[in-house]
Amino acid sequence: MRYEEYKKLSKVTLGKAKADLVFKNCRLVDVFTGEIVKSSIAVKDGLIAGVSKSYKGKKEIDLKGKYVAPGFIDAHLHLESCMVSPNETVTTAARQGTTTFIVDPHEAANVSGADGIDYILDQTAKSPANVFVMMPSCVPATDIDDNGCLFAANDMYPYVGNPRILGLGECMDDPAVVNGDPRMFAKMALFAHRTIDGHAPYLPNKELSAYKMAGVDTDHEATTFEYALEEVRRGIHIHIREGSAAHNLDAIVKGIVKSGIDTEHFSFCTDDKHIEDILREGHISYNVRRAIELGIPPVTAIKMATINTAKLYGLKHLGAISPGYQADFVIMDDLKTVRVTDVYFKGQRLPRQGRIPVRKCPAHLKRTMHLEKVKPSDFALPLRKAKTHVISLDKKQITTTDLLVSFPETANYIPSDGYSKVAAVERHKNSGKIGVAIAKGYGIKGGAIASSVSHDSHNIIVIGDNDADMALAVNELIRVQGGFTLVAHGRVFDTLPLPVMGLMSDAGFESVNRHLQKMKAKAHDMGISEDVDPFVTLSFMALTVIPTLRVTPRGLFSFDGKHLRKID
Repeated sequence: MRYEEYKKLSKVTLGKAKADLVFKNCRLVDVFTGEIVKSSIAVKDGLIAGVSKSYKGKKEIDLKGKYVAPGFIDAHLHLESCMVSPNETVTTAARQGTTTFIVDPHEAANVSGADGIDYILDQTAKSPANVFVMMPSCVPATDIDDNGCLFAANDMYPYVGNPRILGLGECMDDPAVVNGDPRMFAKMALFAHRTIDGHAPYLPNKELSAYKMAGVDTDHEATTFEYALEEVRRGIHIHIREGSAAHNLDAIVKGIVKSGIDTEHFSFCTDDKHIEDILREGHISYNVRRAIELGIPPVTAIKMATINTAKLYGLKHLGAISPGYQADFVIMDDLKTVRVTDVYFKGQRLPRQGRIPVRKCPAHLKRTMHLEKVKPSDFALPLRKAKTHVISLDKKQITTTDLLVSFPETANYIPSDGYSKVAAVERHKNSGKIGVAIAKGYGIKGGAIASSVSHDSHNIIVIGDNDADMALAVNELIRVQGGFTLVAHGRVFDTLPLPVMGLMSDAGFESVNRHLQKMKAKAHDMGISEDVDPFVTLSFMALTVIPTLRVTPRGLFSFDGKHLRKID
């Protein structure tokens, strides 16, 4: 703490001056001792001046026995994946109790490089929450990805001294880390004394050990408790992910409860969570509540959502209610249901509702679709072999399974019997690359769906049961400069424009949600299972760093956790 700040704050701490605000008669969740302490909290200049029943304030609020916990922390998320302006997502989640966000602008960087990162920083600079950034480590994600920009160690250097930059973002190119690629290690060297996030699904034991030894500190890709346990045993901190796309909390928390292991090296994250889901069930507050329902003691679950994460990222002023800490906290009337009644950020109460401002986006970030119109013939898929590799979607996960299926020989495969045709269309440099494959488990009939949100390179991904509708869907996204679109029987049913880098809308959540709900309902009417989110699921079908099969503009690829290879 700076000397001048201490001199002002200590007058309140020592009882020589009144606090700006005192919360009386509260039950404080002490994340250091694990106790529930009956006390009062004194706040001065947005900081906690003291915790004691004796403090007096210029303004006093009687909480009448309600619980007060530190503001929750989302340990890892991509704001771009929420599809609305960054401040809108942050503010909405903050009103639900998440007062700190550790953001990886990996998606924006893959489209627009440093300009994309700056957009995220600028858009959240005045948000009613703490928004920190991890430098994207894999832009592009792998050597075979066709993305918009290259972001190397030299490009990161200007950001190293920024106080809002906490470390290096998820190292998803596992082979580059494990095999000692000098380009990856140059990036890691910049943040050798900071936190380095990982992305390590299904690494075998020896490779996982090498991954940790290289300097990786965290992982959010564990989908089973058994794998999470192997990572924690190596000193890797686990971010338990529960968002709109991936649901890993139940499996991991059930394992923690059954085994009784220490939870110090576990935190919570969303990775991505859409606003409609945040409004319906909460943000990190949902993770805490669900963990308690599964048997984690309430105070332990709160520690996983606060101090565990703050310590990991060196946020010494966050994650606890203690003298000198920032006055970020949630007020709850019940610990088991984690029903948040009020949220305070820097000692100021956040409104539960109200307009959320959207800052203007630079014009060049709304012109990122650089390709010519496509034709139905561009999606032709000849089948000549006895068996064909098919992308089979794993239920409620972003992983896929490699199915070998016998199809009749044909000059152009036409989907039927529950199969779909899926294609990735390069959109950054007008290269003309289009990769086409077969998918199972999506189920669309009588049309096509396309998206420019296509992790992590964010080319256009399109899926359908006929080439004409697939071409129409892609051309519609070119017209609106990115977004989601649904085509039914030769006509565009509806389109959600996402003109900001082809990833986000600045039209407001209501507009985004209106289009989404209309198109989701139509998609399910067209045969897509209620268990499948039509757009979220589609957006991950090109992600080459998640097992097993993925379609890219260069064709079909297989990733087993160690090796990425093209399927001929």
